[in-house]
Amino acid sequence: MSMCIEINSSLCSVDEDVCVSNTIERVDPATVTYNDFFSEYLIRNRPCVVGSQATANWPCRREWVLEDAPNFEALRASFSHSQVPVADCNRKFYNSQFKDDMSMGSYLDYWISYRQNDYSKTMPLLYLKDWHCVKNFPDIPIYEVPRYFVSDWLNEYYIAHPELNDDYMFVYMGPKGSWTPLHVDVFTSYSWSANIVGRKRWLLFPPREEDRLRDLYGQLAYDAVSEELNDRTKYKAYDSAKLRYLDVVQEAGEIIFVPSGWHHQVWNLRDTISINHNWINGCNITGVWSALKKELRSVMREVDDCRDMKNWNEHCQLMLKTSYGMDYKQFLEFISFIAKSRLQAMVKKGQVVSFDKYLLGRNHCSFDLGVLKNVLEDFVTDAQDLSVYNLMCENDEARALLKNITSVLESSCNIENVISP
Repeated sequence: MSMCIEINSSLCSVDEDVCVSNTIERVDPATVTYNDFFSEYLIRNRPCVVGSQATANWPCRREWVLEDAPNFEALRASFSHSQVPVADCNRKFYNSQFKDDMSMGSYLDYWISYRQNDYSKTMPLLYLKDWHCVKNFPDIPIYEVPRYFVSDWLNEYYIAHPELNDDYMFVYMGPKGSWTPLHVDVFTSYSWSANIVGRKRWLLFPPREEDRLRDLYGQLAYDAVSEELNDRTKYKAYDSAKLRYLDVVQEAGEIIFVPSGWHHQVWNLRDTISINHNWINGCNITGVWSALKKELRSVMREVDDCRDMKNWNEHCQLMLKTSYGMDYKQFLEFISFIAKSRLQAMVKKGQVVSFDKYLLGRNHCSFDLGVLKNVLEDFVTDAQDLSVYNLMCENDEARALLKNITSVLESSCNIENVISP
């Protein structure tokens, strides 16, 4: 039986600067409702830590943990022959870490040996990252997505399109000392990260604060706590006294919510396993679209001297897909898929079921359509201004969808006005 997820009809998206406090808020999943979380954290783009009660019944918290440490033999029994992506935390590759694949069995052998050698600095520091465990092992029960995070357009889209062979649901695991350099998440999406076992330290930087961590050429610092940042000839905007950030320690069972566009850096303080999702929904899609537009203009500036070449616009879109992970055409396909599912729910009394358990309510679908209407309007205007609309919409499908959304929202509003006292 599906559980209904609903929001108040009065909720609307906001565009405001976040007031960053010195401490992160803690959310008790027993008392904070979905509507509360949606309005206080998703819409307002504020970070928080969700209490461990939210993960208490996950199978992985029982089976992957032994005496407050990773259960290596349980992991070996289930996943030994799986190929997993592993980063070398001591090898910088551009502004990230060098990555390669290895078998889970080999990685576990390394991890056990590393522990037995007291985390010796003479050994590599390897961190298993971005493993599509759920996609690769769909029949193994691992966890349930907490209700606060089930309005997840990104994974809704990829789950419905298995031919794309992708998703944004990951497992991370690594020894004490492994870490992830300063970055912002893909598409400037939200992310949530649940510790199955272990402890993490997070530095969270609100939007635009990362500009203080850029060098003379606009390159983001690799390490937000590096002494190199004090070199004023290279990092002129850096001032440790003015830098705003949150320094958060996340314990086993807790979930940290990282808002859209917040840069962050993460260390494992103990041997740690975590479940991580990136996701987009009606609260941050406008920011995602703005970031996509900004990235396209950056690409266009980069190849402006080739503007007279044949298929220049197509070439820019290809470069955009490479740099951002999505081009205008795929973005339109993505938001169109979400819009059509919400339209069906509103008009044909269909259902939007998330992660096989949660049913989005009518107010929720209406909220999503209202935001999508605004994004689609701007998409059409922008694509026209850049003379790429016909390239993206051969059959004028964006305008047709926009007309349909507008009609449904107006009809819904008229019905509400009639039944309201």
